[in-house]
Amino acid sequence: MTLPPLPPVAAPAAPKAPAAKAAPAKASSSPLQDRRGPASTESGGKRALPAKGADRIEELKASVHAELLRQLGPQLYDSNLEQSELDQKVRAALADVLAKQDRPISASDRQQVTSEITDDILGYGPIEPYLRDPDVSEVMVNGSHNIWLEKKGRLVQADAIFQDEAHLRRTIDKIVSRVGRRVDESSPMVDARLPDGSRVNAVVPPLAIDGSCLTIRKFAADPLTADDLVRFGSFTEKTKAFLDACVRGRLNIIVSGSTGAGKTTTLNVLSSFIPADERIVTIEDAAELQLKQEHVVRLESRPSNIEGKGAVTIRDLVKNSLRMRPDRIIVGEVRDASALDMLQAMNTGHDGSICSLHSNGPRDTLSRMETMVLMAGMDLPIKAIREQVASAVDLIVHQARFKDGSRHITHVTEVERMEGDIITLQDVFVYDHSAGFDADGKTLGGLKSTGLRPKFLEKMAYNNVTVDPRIFTAGGF
Repeated sequence: MTLPPLPPVAAPAAPKAPAAKAAPAKASSSPLQDRRGPASTESGGKRALPAKGADRIEELKASVHAELLRQLGPQLYDSNLEQSELDQKVRAALADVLAKQDRPISASDRQQVTSEITDDILGYGPIEPYLRDPDVSEVMVNGSHNIWLEKKGRLVQADAIFQDEAHLRRTIDKIVSRVGRRVDESSPMVDARLPDGSRVNAVVPPLAIDGSCLTIRKFAADPLTADDLVRFGSFTEKTKAFLDACVRGRLNIIVSGSTGAGKTTTLNVLSSFIPADERIVTIEDAAELQLKQEHVVRLESRPSNIEGKGAVTIRDLVKNSLRMRPDRIIVGEVRDASALDMLQAMNTGHDGSICSLHSNGPRDTLSRMETMVLMAGMDLPIKAIREQVASAVDLIVHQARFKDGSRHITHVTEVERMEGDIITLQDVFVYDHSAGFDADGKTLGGLKSTGLRPKFLEKMAYNNVTVDPRIFTAGGF
């Protein structure tokens, strides 16, 4: 991103006047405006030193914060207290403490202090407003003074900062403690799901060399629909109709792509095509899928406890799901030996199953499946594994995140059969990049039909699902 230049630097009045090194930062109407001045391209995004006015606000905040903690005490951590009741208590106590302050305080400073302290106590400090912002999908904290956001598909640096490493660690501790987890030097990494469904990952020193790191992928309260993806250009009406038919026709589908490509969103959309009269079992590391059908069983893996016991893996859940009379099994992400169990499920009467995995393309998806099956520790020859994959998987839907921040399905590919030692693939739809980009860097391409009719249409017909032949032509639909 392009960063603004440093503000003018004032000459020091005397050797013992460090506060004069930087001009006071311009006041902002935002309660979370970075009070250390704008970022500098010369300093690699480092902030200017705090101004005197900012120091005064920080002192006031510290004083009010300490008095508030003294007054409320254990009530802040009372799990029996409703959030709305705690909110009222904190705001009432805060107003009382501010009213008793003997130092003069302007209305704007009062608003700023109130906002930041309530965010600290009731929320997650300086990142709280970004978690409330519907345009922000991900918050990434790289140390106390370096916060990044994914906003409308693009990465931007936030103005807000944490006071110091201790402030960031308190926020991380608050986040993970609410989900019954902990993070410290003996257990310096944590991956969890927040009560609202958001996914959180935290890494602290000594693993995080430059300060604690926190990543929060926000949970969408209203999941995107197939029509939304058509409107955004992620795929076309033809592709939507084709994928709808493939799901109803009980094809086994893998959604592949890189991190942040939108695999979970696409997986959720494909799952929405499943008929309402079927029993669906979903299996995830952190529950993100939001299916609207009524007959849905949601399972979530569990990490080990402090003693290293009690872990329940994706593989354990896939095995158990086979005993739950599922019509469909949906695995949020296959990343280990659970791939073998997923293939066996697909090959033993559980047609119509869907899963996702990380890969760089349709061909790479098959290689990743082979590698993960080998992780099961069974001495299987590569050809036998490939035969299992070719027999089980019908369709690969590959997705990518483009440089402009948009997500697009780039390949809809049929897994055909084994020819010798190789699995043959056939693209049904491929993203056409030939149109290039516009002046703003937005892609002008789109998903195009190759004109080839997939061989699995016979399997779909067996399940009483047919596909409009116009889908495979270059014309309209």
